[in-house]
Amino acid sequence: TSQAAMANPATNQLGECLKSSTNGKDRTDLARWIFISMSAHPEMNKLTTVTPATRNDADRGMAQLVTRLLTENCTEQTRAVMQAEGSQGMLSAFRSLGEVAMMELMSNAEVSATISGYTKFLDQGKFEALLRK
Repeated sequence: TSQAAMANPATNQLGECLKSSTNGKDRTDLARWIFISMSAHPEMNKLTTVTPATRNDADRGMAQLVTRLLTENCTEQTRAVMQAEGSQGMLSAFRSLGEVAMMELMSNAEVSATISGYTKFLDQGKFEALLRK
């Protein structure tokens, strides 16, 4: 949030345009691409099998989404960001779209239950002691 507050107004406007120009499928496809990209990390690639064809399909879909957003849906905002901030502004604008995509995935009941699964292992006594101090 602090980065968003400090962002150039043009970047904020592009971020808003990106978010309003995507639907649930677009955001799920973006989150899928992020997941596939993250699976390339040596610590993560042990946890999943992503075939080159799957990665290629995700890259193709991402390219289509980015092309549509920047050249059709948000052209004025894209020009303004490129003139004011260049690629750094583009990264900031897309970060806000990525956050929305991840929030959409997190709102799924199964994902939410899985994410909170660690709480059953928390040391409640330590938290109670912390609050008593």
